[in-house]
Order: sequence, then C-alpha cells, then structure tokens
Amino acid sequence: MILMNEKSRGSTTLSKYYVVPTTHVSYNDRQMIINYIKSTSTPVATISFRGTKIGDKHAPTVAYFSSRGPLRQSQGILKPDIIGPGVNILAAWPTPVGATITSATATSSTFNFLSGTSMSCPHLAGVAALLKSAHPDWSPAAIKSATMTTADFINLGNNPIQDETLEIADLFTLGSGHVNPSRATGPGLIYDIQPEDYIPYLCGLNYTDDQVSAIVKKKVHCTSSIPQSELNYPSFSIPKLSSAQTYTRTVTNVGEAISAYTVKVFGLKGVEVTVNPKILKFIALNQKVSYNTTVRCQILQDIHRDT
Repeated sequence: MILMNEKSRGSTTLSKYYVVPTTHVSYNDRQMIINYIKSTSTPVATISFRGTKIGDKHAPTVAYFSSRGPLRQSQGILKPDIIGPGVNILAAWPTPVGATITSATATSSTFNFLSGTSMSCPHLAGVAALLKSAHPDWSPAAIKSATMTTADFINLGNNPIQDETLEIADLFTLGSGHVNPSRATGPGLIYDIQPEDYIPYLCGLNYTDDQVSAIVKKKVHCTSSIPQSELNYPSFSIPKLSSAQTYTRTVTNVGEAISAYTVKVFGLKGVEVTVNPKILKFIALNQKVSYNTTVRCQILQDIHRDT
C-alpha cells in the first residue's frame, strides 16, 4: 500500500505499524506518483527499504500537527516558546498494555515509533531536568530562558528551518527555534522572572482580583499592572503596533564574570528596532543589567510621512 499525504500534511510522514507492506509519502511525492499512474495503463510500484537516513539537510522540519501561535488570550507573549523533537521518535515500548492489532501502535516489539506532543514534551522536560542538575540555583523561568535564547533556527543544511510545506517556518510556527541542549547549558545571559512578577502581568490581562488570587493561590489586589509585552520574557511580541513602543528587559549574567554583549538586530523587514544601550557590560556573575527596546513600524512611518 502507498499512503499519500493530503496537501495540509505536506512533507510530514509518520512511521507506524501497518498490517500490510506500506510506504508513506509526502504530498509532493504523491503528486508525482499520481501523475505516473495517470500516464500508463499498467502502473508498477516497488517498496524497498534503503536503511535509516541520518543527517538529512532538511532536518529538523516542523510537522503539520505542531501547535501554532499566536496565543489569543495574551498576544503580547510569543507562542510557541520553542519546538523540540516530536516526529518518529524511537523509544522503548511496553507490550502488555492491551494494544490490539487494529491499533495504530499495535506491535509485539519492545520498541516503537510515536509522534506528537507526547514525544516533544518529554524531550524538553528532560532538557530542563539536565539544566536544573547543572544549575541548581536556576529558577524555572531561567531554565526556560536558557532553552529559548540558545535554540536553533537553522537546519542541518545551514538554511532556515522549514515547515511541512517546505517554506521557511515563521515565528508563530517556530517560536524561538529548535531546542539545542548543548548550547542551553551556557546561555551567557538569562531572562529571569520571579513568581510575584506575574501578578501585574495577570492584572494587565483584565482579570479580577478574585481570578488572579485563584491563579496565584494567595489574596491579590490589582493595584498595578503592566502591558503584556513588558513581562521579562526571553522574546518580544507586540500586537497592534500603531506607534513606536518601548519595552524594558533585564538580563542576568550567568556566563563569564567580566563580559560584554553587543546587540545585533536582523531579519525584521518593515520594522525598525532600536536597543539602548547597544552594549551590555558586566563585571560580576549574577549581575543584572537592563536595556530598552523601541520598535517602530516603518510602513506606518512612510504613510505618515507621505500624508
């Protein structure tokens, strides 16, 4: 059997347990096969296994079922945060769990392939556990920051990571990028957030005092609030940019005690970004330094200039 992808599933193919010899092909390959079938009255096909291919230059590619942003309840926070391995993950498999021959995961083997959040989430959780082991003093927010700011947005072919259509994955598909555990152990700088820092953020989402209190498990009065994009998050998302907006971030030095970091902004067409100061200087570990980022929409500026 030849299992062919519909257009919405693009290049994502899954390894599953089939009861008949089966090959699963991408949408582009589907079109080639269909064209071949139409071209002859006696189409012939052969399924042959050529071994596992390692180091495909297109890897990693975002699957069609990977969750996309934006986060509609809070568009000032870029989602997804990050992506991780979640397609055709080979791992140990317990057989006495009641699987039947009609199940997609039915197999008598002690290993199996699975795909989805059930695979990518354990990968990220494992990375977080390793980081906590290496840096016991890091908060959950610091660990998240380390994974996000060191993630890859380039594939093995040294090109931008693609989605299932083999187009460049956008920020609402890719987030900060594909997790890179080796780099995450030494991010240099982290964006830390303490639990109490979330209270003015939640208040800014127009939750009531009782709703915020229920979330944080203590009595809260929303006497102050911040815009969504002002949370000390390791990414920026600014919805409805109609005029220049400035936001502050604070970073903590977890790299070399005496160090300096220079700002570089690239890849943002139609958007002008100014960072002040341009160089962040540190003289000690765990030192905190703040910077301001001002974002302007160049298209809107051109309209105002023309009128």
